[in-house]
Amino acid sequence: MVELRDLSVAFTGGRRPVQAVNGVSLTVQRGEVVALIGESGSGKSVMLRTLLRLHPERRTQLAGSVRVAGQDVLQLSGRALADYRGKVASMIFQEPLLALDPVYTVGAQIVESIRRHDRVTPAEAQQRALALFERVRIPSPERRLQAYPHEMSGGMRQRAMIALALACSPQLLLADEPTTALDATVQIQILLLLRELQRDLGLSVIFVTHDIGAAVEVADRIAVMYAGRIVEEGSARDLIYRPRHPYTIALLKSRAHGTLARGTPLETIGGAPPDLAQLPTGCAFAARCSLAADSCRTQQPAPVSLAPGHQALCLRTDAAAALAPRWVPALSDTTAQ
Repeated sequence: MVELRDLSVAFTGGRRPVQAVNGVSLTVQRGEVVALIGESGSGKSVMLRTLLRLHPERRTQLAGSVRVAGQDVLQLSGRALADYRGKVASMIFQEPLLALDPVYTVGAQIVESIRRHDRVTPAEAQQRALALFERVRIPSPERRLQAYPHEMSGGMRQRAMIALALACSPQLLLADEPTTALDATVQIQILLLLRELQRDLGLSVIFVTHDIGAAVEVADRIAVMYAGRIVEEGSARDLIYRPRHPYTIALLKSRAHGTLARGTPLETIGGAPPDLAQLPTGCAFAARCSLAADSCRTQQPAPVSLAPGHQALCLRTDAAAALAPRWVPALSDTTAQ
């Protein structure tokens, strides 16, 4: 479904280009859910938006290859690009209050999207919009279709955003931190809803999140990003039970878990991510890594294959195994298989 080859995204306009994504290769199979995790500024959302070509063209330099459902996305333009957005690939944005137009009802926006891509009558589009609201379990769907975004709660807006993203039956769903602005109870409801819809509709999904727990709940595979690169990639089980990149291990240790004694402070990752306008010569994580050797600071690490489908971009994967957390976070039945 998705094939990225050596994708690089740089933003110009400042004193130096900002290399937000740097040589990323990633594949997503049909019906597969891949989660992207990492700190803010690691390039997750930039990569996601590149799949829809949402960056301003005059200030964005793209290199590499992006293919989605057989289409060369970087070569699309005009009507072909408009047809691709929403029908082939669609996005659930992080903050629906900003993504939805405040001067139109939510129902009108969904109806417009359906009619743009599927050429149905207004009545048919209205019925499809109602069915979508029922599917994402919005209470009183007929009344909610007539509501403006500001008249809905955060959880209802996010469900409406999901309905809008699914309105034209896309093959690829891009979810950009869809639970960040929600409280814990609503977060769980949205995650369960996304997983259920993905299975029922056979969607391919790329899910961006800061929350490793959320990634484990919804993803078949997890890719860890740092400074614009994927530094470790593997199944959810491999990334949780057998992490081999020091950054992945540091992320796991910085999260609360069941075996942590009450009052024990969480481990933190010292330092700060590098300046993306002036990336270091060697490993970008070397300045924050307790295992870093001189070679790490001067040599760009090559991918190390650890198991089928599991690889890490690190020179010290063997030494990193000793740092892996001894606790084992609970995996749900859906991800432990």
